[in-house]
Amino acid sequence: MATQICRSEFILGGQKSGKSRRAETLARQWLDASPDHCAVLIATAQPWDGEMRERIARHQRDRALRVPGMVTVEEPVQLAQAIHAHSRRDTLVVVDCLTLWLTNCLMPMEHQQNTPVAPVKHAHTAMLLEAIDAAPGPLVLVGNEIGLGVIPMGAEVRAFVDALGRLNQDVAQRCQRVTLMAAGLPLTLKDAA
Repeated sequence: MATQICRSEFILGGQKSGKSRRAETLARQWLDASPDHCAVLIATAQPWDGEMRERIARHQRDRALRVPGMVTVEEPVQLAQAIHAHSRRDTLVVVDCLTLWLTNCLMPMEHQQNTPVAPVKHAHTAMLLEAIDAAPGPLVLVGNEIGLGVIPMGAEVRAFVDALGRLNQDVAQRCQRVTLMAAGLPLTLKDAA
């Protein structure tokens, strides 16, 4: 059974829970619904090492097979600007994923480390939330739920878990639908569509 596309959906879950697959299914349904529809994926991953480069390449190949009409845009940090640039009434925008985006903002790569992290993160988050509210077309956001496990040992990891938890709460509050994925199955947490 097809899920009705709403103005905004936030898909949460653990690693390999089916989050990206659900987002791709929604994009495929959107594209199939009208020849006038477009779909854009904003990818936030960065190729930090060989394993990550291969992972990104595999995702690109798989996505091209599952949703051949979806265009991919890579934007690891300026997410709000990318949403503003690509969101239109006839275009479904998928953001995959907010967790990597937050990582990029909080823990910039070596060439970005002269930028103060906390103010950048706060400003980027505020702009992201505004972009979600202002998006004229449907928006699907993917993120990890990592707060269900044990309490991390290190202060930096605990700070990241806290920041991601706050971001997830803020994004969930703004989205019409919130879906938790587990074992490839969706559980609707919120549906105001």
